Amino acid sequence: MQQDSSAFSLADRLRTEVRALRPGQRLPSSRSMVRRYRVSPVTVSRALAVLTAEGLVVTRPGSGAYVAERPAAAAEPGDHGWQAVALGDRAVDPSGLSWLLTPAPEGAIALSGGYLHPTLQPLRALSLAAARAARRPDAWEIPPLGGIPELRAWYARTIGGAGGAGVGTVAPSDVLISGGGEQALTTVLRAIAPPGSPILVESPTYLGLLAVARAGGLHPVPVPADEHGLRPDLLSEAFALTGARVLYFQPAHQNPTGATLAADRRAEILAAARAAGAFVVEDDYARHLGFGPSAPAPLVCDDPDGRVVHIASLTKITAPSLRVAAVVARGPVAERIRSAQLVSEFFPARPLQETVLELVTSPGWPRHLRTVHAALRSRRDALCAALARDLPGLLHSRPDGGMHLWLRLPDGTDDEALAREALLAGVLVAAGRPFFPAEPPGPFLRLSYGVAASEAELAEGVRRLASVLRS
Repeated sequence: MQQDSSAFSLADRLRTEVRALRPGQRLPSSRSMVRRYRVSPVTVSRALAVLTAEGLVVTRPGSGAYVAERPAAAAEPGDHGWQAVALGDRAVDPSGLSWLLTPAPEGAIALSGGYLHPTLQPLRALSLAAARAARRPDAWEIPPLGGIPELRAWYARTIGGAGGAGVGTVAPSDVLISGGGEQALTTVLRAIAPPGSPILVESPTYLGLLAVARAGGLHPVPVPADEHGLRPDLLSEAFALTGARVLYFQPAHQNPTGATLAADRRAEILAAARAAGAFVVEDDYARHLGFGPSAPAPLVCDDPDGRVVHIASLTKITAPSLRVAAVVARGPVAERIRSAQLVSEFFPARPLQETVLELVTSPGWPRHLRTVHAALRSRRDALCAALARDLPGLLHSRPDGGMHLWLRLPDGTDDEALAREALLAGVLVAAGRPFFPAEPPGPFLRLSYGVAASEAELAEGVRRLASVLRS
């Protein structure tokens, strides 16, 4: 990080000098810049790469770096008003997701976000895995459609053996490798839910699902969930009232509540879907983030009939840009999903698939899981302790996995206004309202404990939040 910072600092200094030179004029040699600015040759190389990417500098091997030709003056902006008529009234609303993907401003503490802090990510192991993957002779060839066989087999073993023995053994041929969990959701819903149709979702639910569904012309219909997960006693009625043929839910460490589906609800959910002739989309994004008692096996393991479409992602336990996931489907729906993926994205990049395979089959993978589990358990406890100290009396979840606490605010609190005020006070939190597909039953906040830099930051973030609530 320090080396990258030095490179950008040097790029800032060189940028001013480059703009004072004429196009085609040669820059000082790298060796002279090393002496002049007292930096390493690597820092000089990276700074020049930044300026080259900006179009300010061109490099000539064996000759040096030169000032690039100045771009022509920008033309007057065109009239884009006609597009309003052509695009019509259909809109794609990314506001909820963009808030969650926005890094905390300088000096603010992040209690919102969906990815591990860099200190918890396996960055060195990923770099080594990517280097090994890139050296393979076929690394840049077209991968087998469906995914490289060894990675499909790994997912099949991991999903089929997670949490106990189920009746529906997962075979490698059931697995489709996808370009990340969000892409998998998009592909699956496009394949099984026609535009304009309703889709049942647990309420509250994952923001990304709501965005994908609405962008695809689907109508999310809420089914309440509690501390034990989706409520099956209301599911059959929801199927009957809406005619929906798709249910989406997260069975383990649900986002945002952290709830894990109770074991005695599994059969009821499958029975309700069977009676309605519906698919169940099981988003198992947090399977590798569990640090408590073993979560029940994925629901797909109890379903030999192909009713459950299972999505498994590794992004949350690794790093944001490792956009690789798996979809498990059986029967004709599997071919439909594979076809939908082929026409929309061809296939996930083979180097990423090979990198994932190198990572999860390395000796360090189990050690990484243990390290993250211990850190998340400790961080959850630290966040709960800070809430008990600074915000006593507010009800919140205490999950045994995932990265989030779900906090019930006092009645009458405007959670979205609170999130904005908290940001001004130096703490980034997520308002609960956007997680509900319809009107929420009350005000909530989602607090994330895997994103901050340390347990001390978690405590300070809660202190800042408490001061905003009191004011």
